[in-house]
Amino acid sequence: MHRMKIGMVVFDQSKGAAVITLIDETGKRALPLLIGVPEALAIFRELNRYPSPRPMVYDLFKNVLDGLRVNVDRVVIDTFKDDTFYANIFMHVDRSAVVADARPSDAIALAVRAQVPIYAEEAVMDKAGILLDKETGKPIVPDQGQAPEAERPAHVEEEELRRMSAFTDFINNLDLEDFGKQQPKG
Repeated sequence: MHRMKIGMVVFDQSKGAAVITLIDETGKRALPLLIGVPEALAIFRELNRYPSPRPMVYDLFKNVLDGLRVNVDRVVIDTFKDDTFYANIFMHVDRSAVVADARPSDAIALAVRAQVPIYAEEAVMDKAGILLDKETGKPIVPDQGQAPEAERPAHVEEEELRRMSAFTDFINNLDLEDFGKQQPKG
């Protein structure tokens, strides 16, 4: 399992979506997640400490959990299947463990508010993670023959590549000039 930190939130309002990148502790691998604009805005606002005039749904959820004395421990992105990421929120109340299935965007928004760690399972990183250049931090595609075994991407079946095409097209069509900008457009 990889402990992740939020790298950036990039908005593409023309497509009505955003990409959030999670970067592992080593800085060698990243996990880009395609999420909705409202979820991205909620994460962006909390990361940048932009207060909302009224509690947003994630604030409400965190307030309810606090009121019920439920502690959020961590968020784990544990599955990538059929072009969809899955996550779990690990919590405890008194001495009981509680695990809640969640969309990764919702889980991340809660993790940011609760200031708890975000993890990604190795299998998720193997299927959907990307390697980053150590010096520039930009995505790289290693030469299969030269990359160390531990850094080689897992074998992906042709059917899975076909299913991932919409996600890949979105990522490839992003305006890379936006990657340096943290402000949402509009």
